[in-house]
Amino acid sequence: MSIEGLKIRRAEADDCNGLHELFSSPRVYPGTLQVPYPSKEYWRKRVTENTENSYYLIGLIDDRIVGMVSVDTFTRPRRRHVGAIGICVHEEWQGKGIGAALMRAIIDFSDNWLNLTRLELEVFADNEAAIHLYERCGFEVEGTLRQHALRDGQYVDSKVMGRLRPS
Repeated sequence: MSIEGLKIRRAEADDCNGLHELFSSPRVYPGTLQVPYPSKEYWRKRVTENTENSYYLIGLIDDRIVGMVSVDTFTRPRRRHVGAIGICVHEEWQGKGIGAALMRAIIDFSDNWLNLTRLELEVFADNEAAIHLYERCGFEVEGTLRQHALRDGQYVDSKVMGRLRPS
């Protein structure tokens, strides 16, 4: 399935305004481990520093950022084959295939260009739509992190999910 007009590319410093908008939404940041009120400078630094181990892809429609996915790799020798995934979709574009397109792109990038054999992520246990998406992408629930993160003043559980690259 392709989304008309969707372009996916590597994030750049000039994208900090769009990323700031994306993560400023009160319907977006509670689904991430980000805190509210991010600064533009925070996002500029995040996508431009540590580019040897962190890769950010953004989805754009009509030059507007509609989502972002990242993979962070590990430098320790025994974990170099692993990438940690993070993803976020703009509130106006959730449920329209943007997340699936971004996941396909980061999995392809991880498997075929970074030579990662294991991808892992954490997702809030009550985020059924995201869990379903990750399962469709080959991830499996590997465990539960109880009271993993604070969200809206309450500690909530997360699921740890992993995907091994098919042989």
